[in-house]
Amino acid sequence: MGCGGRITDKMIVEESGFLDLLKPGFHVMADRGFKHLEEQLQARGNTLVRPPFALSSKKCTKEEVKEAKRIASLRIHVERVISRVREYAILKPHARIHSKLIKYLDLIVYIVCGLINIQNYLVK
Repeated sequence: MGCGGRITDKMIVEESGFLDLLKPGFHVMADRGFKHLEEQLQARGNTLVRPPFALSSKKCTKEEVKEAKRIASLRIHVERVISRVREYAILKPHARIHSKLIKYLDLIVYIVCGLINIQNYLVK
C-alpha cells in the first residue's frame, strides 16, 4: 500500500490491513513510536515488542537489560533488510518517482523484497 508523505504510521498500519493478517500469539516488533498499537494487538491476542524506554531516573534491572539486548540483536536484522531495500535506486530515501509509476509502487516493493530474499543470508 503506497502512501503519500502526509500519512502517519498509525494510519498506515490501520489502513493497510496488516493487523488482520496476524494470527493470535504473534509478536510484532515496532519502534517506541508505536505505543498506540499495543491495545489493538492485545485485543487480537498478539504482543507488541519494542525497546524498553530509557529513563535516566530509573535503573534497569538485569532482566530489563537482558531483554533490551535481545530486542536490539533482533532489530539489527530488520535494519539490515531495510538497508538492502534502500540499495535499489527507486526505493532510496527521498527518491523521486514518476507519477506514472506510482500505481506500480507496491509491486516494485514486492519484487525488490523477493530479490532480497534470494540474496546471501543476512545472518551467518
